[in-house]
Amino acid sequence: MKGKKVFWGIILVIAMLVIAGATCFIVLHFFSDNDSKQYIKPTELTSNTPMAENHNIDWHKLQEKNNDVYSWIYVPGTRIDHVVVQPDKGESDLYYIDKNLDKNYEFAGTIFSERHNKKDYSDPVTVLYGHNMINGGMFATLHKFKNHKFFKKHKKMYVYQPHRKLTYKIYSAYTYDDRHIMNSFDFSDPKILKKYQKSTLKPKALDKNVRKKTVLNQNSKILTLSTCTNGASNTRYLVQGVLIKDEQTN
Repeated sequence: MKGKKVFWGIILVIAMLVIAGATCFIVLHFFSDNDSKQYIKPTELTSNTPMAENHNIDWHKLQEKNNDVYSWIYVPGTRIDHVVVQPDKGESDLYYIDKNLDKNYEFAGTIFSERHNKKDYSDPVTVLYGHNMINGGMFATLHKFKNHKFFKKHKKMYVYQPHRKLTYKIYSAYTYDDRHIMNSFDFSDPKILKKYQKSTLKPKALDKNVRKKTVLNQNSKILTLSTCTNGASNTRYLVQGVLIKDEQTN
């Protein structure tokens, strides 16, 4: 009898440890999120200051922490206001899918591009990746663009770099398959580029939202934000914008 009590006592302790471990797993894997706000310097704002002008980013502090940092993405109306990194040649393209700026494990990862893309956003198509976090962090709120009214109202997104601000007109948002865009299309071929651009203007998706009268040509620079969907594992949700303004900042 005493032996049975000891046995079940051990089982109870093991069960409690498993539950505790599972709880930690859930917290770390579904509710973690990088906080980029600590790298924006406080600024003197007025009621007339546009939100897109509020980003006084401490690039020195960011790049001192991690020299893979090269830009910042901000999408008004969402929670997307994050630093962007690209792993150096010594690391996998997917290095930051589960690493924070300290290069420590974190399920939320960091918003990143792959080395298929130049860091100056000069490619015909640039892709940034971010997790669809259950707490609404990282790129989860891209899914707000499924709502037609939201899509119609929120027309722009911004990329910041030291002494530079890029403004993109958001023109298309839709569910896509999980193919690797940069590996699947040779954008150096004008015919392939034109065909791909056309597909983004007329995506084959039931949840598509497209801004009418958008014109793309061989000189257009498309920024694609990609995240997972809440449905099939082989689908992605994309929000795409075309560069409309490239300006120098202080």
